[in-house]
Amino acid sequence: MNTRERVKAVLDFKPFDRLPIFEWAGWWDKTIERWRNEGLPANLNSPDIHRYFNMDVHYQYWMGSRSPECPRPVEHGAPIIRDMDDYLKIKEHLYPAHLLDIEKWEKWNAEQKRGDVALWFTLDGFFWFPRTLMGIEPHLYMFYDDPELMHALNRDNADYHIKIIDKVCSVCTPDFMTFAEDMSYNNGPMLSKELFDEFMKPYYAKVIPRLREHGIKVIVDSDGDVSVPAYWFEEAGLEGILPLERQAGVDVSELRKNHPRQLYIGAYDKMVMNKGEHAMRTEFERLLPTARQGGFIISCDHQTPPGVSLDDYKLYLRLFREYAEKAAK
Repeated sequence: MNTRERVKAVLDFKPFDRLPIFEWAGWWDKTIERWRNEGLPANLNSPDIHRYFNMDVHYQYWMGSRSPECPRPVEHGAPIIRDMDDYLKIKEHLYPAHLLDIEKWEKWNAEQKRGDVALWFTLDGFFWFPRTLMGIEPHLYMFYDDPELMHALNRDNADYHIKIIDKVCSVCTPDFMTFAEDMSYNNGPMLSKELFDEFMKPYYAKVIPRLREHGIKVIVDSDGDVSVPAYWFEEAGLEGILPLERQAGVDVSELRKNHPRQLYIGAYDKMVMNKGEHAMRTEFERLLPTARQGGFIISCDHQTPPGVSLDDYKLYLRLFREYAEKAAK
């Protein structure tokens, strides 16, 4: 199988020759800085690093809902807007369809057709996007204090997503996509199911059918403990979840028991990647039974941290190749 065939087979619960071997999130900049001091060639971008390690190559395009000209928060987590008037003032800097690089997608399309790469894209989701404008704490109050503004943001964002999807799919069909949400942390979701159903689910219902028309797998990106919202996502039509962070207590085998056809990417505990072969092998053994069922691409459960040396990572990849083939048996 080539890379694209392999990714599609796993995500379709079909037979595969081995698991794809890639980092869905790339690597921390400090990790790359360390590895360069340990022998990694300089000036390699993420796809080049995948090729250097002889991994499966994928291209991601994040189509954010803010343009570079959009005002920035004065500090991380601070608000950009506080009410509808503020939103209307900056709206000219939002939903920047003109920034979509069609030439890049045309180039990627040629590589995808050869099977050399898998293609995917990310959209700002319906929890994520309002938070980037309202600020972390004010956003959580805004569900109650200004529901009209919350709906306006997500309604406009959903309309933007459909335009972007149609524009990309006029060139090629990506293999999967993610909605960036990050609506859970170590103690579970940061909003109730009632708020999810009112402020997020209707906009998924607007966008997901368009994605499915094109045959694009729909995955949500949420950190933290997703055990509870996994049910909500499933009801909303989302097909999978990443990155399944082990430090938040996520157990992919338990998720699979409760959601037999849900797709998963990630789940490999990044905190064992500098603990030696036994610890790394034990982690692969934990994930192997679920991987053999299909619908699950093992990958680091977030970016590989800088505590992992280049030699550690090469050992991780050697073991990954071994278990990638075992998963197909």
